[in-house]
Amino acid sequence: MKEQLRRAKRDLRDPGDAFRDAVRGVRPLAKPNRVVPIPPKPAPVPARRASVDSGGAMDEDGAFLRAGLPRDILKKLRHIHWTIEEELDLHGFTAEGADVETARFLAECRRLGVRCVRIIHGKGLRSAGGEPVLKGRVRTHLARHPAVLAFVEPHAPDGGSGAVLVLLEA
Repeated sequence: MKEQLRRAKRDLRDPGDAFRDAVRGVRPLAKPNRVVPIPPKPAPVPARRASVDSGGAMDEDGAFLRAGLPRDILKKLRHIHWTIEEELDLHGFTAEGADVETARFLAECRRLGVRCVRIIHGKGLRSAGGEPVLKGRVRTHLARHPAVLAFVEPHAPDGGSGAVLVLLEA
């Protein structure tokens, strides 16, 4: 009977006491002699850039810079740091014709060692739906061309949204 009373008292006591009795004499494990590697965080995804197949990036404002080049090139190009040596006017061309003419123009500039050019694609005000057709095609073509290092939309006096300044490999 006394044993039953002892068990009943033990069951009625504070649960914390029961736990402490159960873990009395327990010691923490020795710390392992190794470093637990922390997995690398994923690279951040830029919110204002769209990747281009050629390894560069094109901003929303239509500026493009080949990967690995300093960003101040865009500022210098926009402020016409380099002399514009040649110009191509695509007014009146169809989309396919503009692609062909742009490729021919870039090949000729590369052959002549021309460094900075202006391509006038127009604003597309007379296009169906008022949306520019050549603007996007020309800029996509330039972003994929291996000789193009950078391009920007110039200030209004130099062509504004109807043109693009292009920096080519020397």
